[in-house]
Amino acid sequence: MEFWTSTLHGKYELNSQRFLCYIHRMLETLALKEIMITAPRSPGVYIMKDEQGRVIYVGKANDLKSRIASYFTGRDTRSMAPFLMSRVHDIEYITTSTQKEALILENNLIKKHHPRYNVILRDDKTYYHLSINPEEKFPRLQLVRKRLDNAALYFGPYPSGLAAKETLRFVLQVFPLRTCRNRDFALRSRPCLEYQIGRCLAPCNGLIDETAYGKLAEHAVSFLQGRRRELISDLKKQMAQAADHLNYEEAARLRDRVAALSHALEKQHVDAAGSQDQDALGVFACDDVYFVCLLFVRAGKLLGSKSFLPVKHQATIPQVVSATLTQYYDLEMNLPDEILLPCEVPDEAVIAEWLADKRQKKVLLTIPQRGAKKALIDMACANARESYFSFQRKEKQRSDALKILQEKLLLNRLPRRIECFDISNISGKSAVGSMVTFQDGGADKSGYRRFRVKTADEPDDYGMMREVLTRRFTRRDPLPDLVVVDGGKGQLNVALSVLKDLDIKLDVIGLAKEERSFIAAKNRMRGKAARLEDRVYLPRRKDAVYLSNWPAALAILQQVRDEAHRFALSYHHKLKQKRDLISELDVIPDIGQARKKILLKHFGSVRQVRDASLADLQVVPGIGRELAKKIYAHLKNEDSAG
Repeated sequence: MEFWTSTLHGKYELNSQRFLCYIHRMLETLALKEIMITAPRSPGVYIMKDEQGRVIYVGKANDLKSRIASYFTGRDTRSMAPFLMSRVHDIEYITTSTQKEALILENNLIKKHHPRYNVILRDDKTYYHLSINPEEKFPRLQLVRKRLDNAALYFGPYPSGLAAKETLRFVLQVFPLRTCRNRDFALRSRPCLEYQIGRCLAPCNGLIDETAYGKLAEHAVSFLQGRRRELISDLKKQMAQAADHLNYEEAARLRDRVAALSHALEKQHVDAAGSQDQDALGVFACDDVYFVCLLFVRAGKLLGSKSFLPVKHQATIPQVVSATLTQYYDLEMNLPDEILLPCEVPDEAVIAEWLADKRQKKVLLTIPQRGAKKALIDMACANARESYFSFQRKEKQRSDALKILQEKLLLNRLPRRIECFDISNISGKSAVGSMVTFQDGGADKSGYRRFRVKTADEPDDYGMMREVLTRRFTRRDPLPDLVVVDGGKGQLNVALSVLKDLDIKLDVIGLAKEERSFIAAKNRMRGKAARLEDRVYLPRRKDAVYLSNWPAALAILQQVRDEAHRFALSYHHKLKQKRDLISELDVIPDIGQARKKILLKHFGSVRQVRDASLADLQVVPGIGRELAKKIYAHLKNEDSAG
């Protein structure tokens, strides 16, 4: 009866739309079952797509035919399986030779397509690492955020920027390696201040040879790798040798180095059993939300941890652990000897084989039941649980702040989605606009947009704001709950005018940093500097609203405004730099890249082209008499105009 609708006369008519949808779905199901029937019994990866052809799920299988069939026969007991199949309109598969190849291919496809229904691991922040490249002649130890696939050694990640910087400071104090960039190092003509204060040995000026410097770099690497006791023993031997050769200055330096390392060793309180390199993986689950934490133990010392953004997925803990292993360690260069897990994972043998290939050495996957290793797992799970409580507190604070914004600013809707607009220019030149989007109090970078202002060549902030807002709201993008413009009443009125012209009803506010009038008068009388304060301008209200008494709510608006300003400024700088780098030759008609290269190669620089006579230009190969006249006239007109 679902295809029939009753009429006014008590009769039933066929609902053709419902019937056609049913037929269409049946045909799709038959097509999917045909794919299931023809799928091979070999390892591989299957790719599920929705009606728009977007990849929504990627899975691996030892037997593709059996795995795809499990979705139709009910053998896949996951709660998400029926929900997933209701959205699948096509299934593709790629066969592989082995299960390990299927594992690698699945991971690559997940990173490429970011399927909606896969467990995808995301860092909650970009962590600092210490990096040193032993292939350089005089290696430099530096802080980095991105790990590159090169010959450099990476140490970390460090749990905080402060911890990373403190470690770098200590290492450079004990092992005075260079800190200058390669370009500065190559161009330096005399030792810098770092040498004068004893924090560098000036390899740039040959005050230490490559062999001695390399030994120093090796010691720094040994320290960072956790081989500190062996390093101290080696340094003591070198100190004794230096003393025997009456090289007392070198012996004193080595003595101080040993003392500093011994003190650092005494300060290490968290020791694990043995001297292995281990990672402990902890998971905490609550209502289909998973929190993952990794603890890093190197040479028996707990050195740091790494947390990830919560994974919201109808998965199981073993599936989350498996996704963590394949996605995190796919990018990790320094694999440990052993990874401690809280539970068994599917395809454990395949993952272990893949890790061993990456490390060129066996990596143990262990599920400890008692002892020190179990204590490490418990600690990792406790950290994951603390991440959950911290996440809950932040979510509640954001929710409360958004409710305060709705109440105090008299908004029609809870401002879950906020868009903020800002303009950046210098006297109207290289003018740009930015739009940043915040969802539930956090930045949503997929909604960021930048605009190159086209209509204004003179400083006109209102006109530029009007153009940017008009271009944004004529698009059919989802509308926000709240629009914020960086500025006072003028910018607010521009935004209201644009929305009125487009017949769009939205809450709009202006956020400006100004000084209260009565405080300004007092400060002027006392000769004090201006004290700027953020205030909010609302439509049809004369006086601004101050949110100083609600700092959490004000902080959200400030964060949105500052991010819009940063985004606009970065684009403006990019355009300005591009404009500044344009040669005078680029704007001359009939001068392309090829002829520009000919002129620069012949004369050596743009200045010499400008100073050249008409006769000099005419003899340049490939230019000719007529083009030489155009170039000469253009450059001379520019000079006279200047």
